[in-house]
Amino acid sequence: MKQETIVRFAPSPTGYLHIGGARTAIFNWLFAQKTGGKFILRIEDTDAERSTEESIQGIIESLKWLGITWDEGPYFQSQFINEHLAAAYKLLESGHAYKCFCTKEALDRKRQAALKQKKDLKYDGTCRRLTPDQVAENEAAGIPFTIRMKVPRSQGSVRFEDTVYGTIEYKYEDIEDFVVVRSNGQPLYLISNTVDDIRDRITHVIRGQDGLSNTHRQILIYQALGAPVPQFAHMSLTLDPKKAKISKRKHGELVAVHFYKEHGFLPWALINFLVLLGWATHESREIFSREELIQAFSLQGINRANSIFDVRTNDPKYFTDPKAISINAHYLRTLPVEEIEPYVRTELEKAGIWNPEYEGAKRRWYLDTIELIRSRFHVTTDFVSRGRAYFSDDFPVETRALKKNIFKHPDLKKWLPMLANRLQALENFTASETENTIREMAEELKIKPGILINGIRTVVTGQLAGPGIFDILITMGQRRIVGLLSKAPALFDNP
Repeated sequence: MKQETIVRFAPSPTGYLHIGGARTAIFNWLFAQKTGGKFILRIEDTDAERSTEESIQGIIESLKWLGITWDEGPYFQSQFINEHLAAAYKLLESGHAYKCFCTKEALDRKRQAALKQKKDLKYDGTCRRLTPDQVAENEAAGIPFTIRMKVPRSQGSVRFEDTVYGTIEYKYEDIEDFVVVRSNGQPLYLISNTVDDIRDRITHVIRGQDGLSNTHRQILIYQALGAPVPQFAHMSLTLDPKKAKISKRKHGELVAVHFYKEHGFLPWALINFLVLLGWATHESREIFSREELIQAFSLQGINRANSIFDVRTNDPKYFTDPKAISINAHYLRTLPVEEIEPYVRTELEKAGIWNPEYEGAKRRWYLDTIELIRSRFHVTTDFVSRGRAYFSDDFPVETRALKKNIFKHPDLKKWLPMLANRLQALENFTASETENTIREMAEELKIKPGILINGIRTVVTGQLAGPGIFDILITMGQRRIVGLLSKAPALFDNP
């Protein structure tokens, strides 16, 4: 019988969910979906000083917003500390670990001496050589101790196959007797993480490249506890354009999942983009539906080379990686309107311009308007920043549009109200009738129709460019268009 695939995402709740963590969660989730396996969410909250309830909720909410669902959890690592300690004492009993009574001060002195002599800084094994009587004497004296793994000193090595990086080997002689329990009785990450993975029957550990340096130590713990070793797959790092690792400390909220939610990204668009950071198919395609991505995903598609996330801090047009913006724009413009409508509604509600009638009598108009204006938008916030005129009489007018379409033609101050009167007189306010009216007036004035058309666009939308002007007129309606054109002279008051 084939073993069920079980993977996990185990973030530390010391801040928001950043894109690196989200990428790890996505890869694990995709692999579970692809193999019909199980995805577990485990919160590694044993760092009591830095872990917060706010961070825990933020991580969970970000995963839910992305649409990353889990089959078990969230489990909290702090609830299993007794299991971690029991495993450490099992290692003591089996002779795979020993008590180390060396003080921090003594260890620091040894490190300084090793530095001066340019020797290896590994622990020298002082307490490994203690006799049972000496150990008992130290315990009777109440001397605090750590628990260290007793790494084999025979000729040999820890060897494993990483799905991404291939064969990895560490000689025993190069591995220090590492600590698994501090002198205050607190188990360290290495043993806690390993014991949790054993308990949860994790078959594949998919995590960042920075975990690679710990893998050989964890394998020693697996082997000492008589547990099967999972398959490891370490994902390459995500760097900024200066080749520095993406981090919360360095890049702040620019790398937070909630930042993208707040700045108008669609969840699947962000997933699609993050997957492409360090993973690819043989087809080199970039746009995937949910079903297509699950079908195409494999651990073998993860690249060894680090990926670049183009964090933008001074580019108001993009504010983040242009490729991410491009992918989001693709989905914003091509998904069924009904799918993006809830995200548009959120933006309108935040801006205070949501109309309850968009759920009732004006529902069709609302959906048709989204369809009309989305073709030039990149993020959902554009529906407010660039599309506000369609939903509110209070909208800004672009300075560039004023200069190019209004102030260059001062006579528009009288022409546009004249046009308003003619449009108001139309019995059939259709695209063809409005176009005929505008072109006839331009011919009478002996001007190009574009002067009127561009002036209308700026007055009624505040924009320099957008959908076809006659589509705009019909969508916004006769009454509203006439009212806006009648007020056009006010734009000339403060050129």
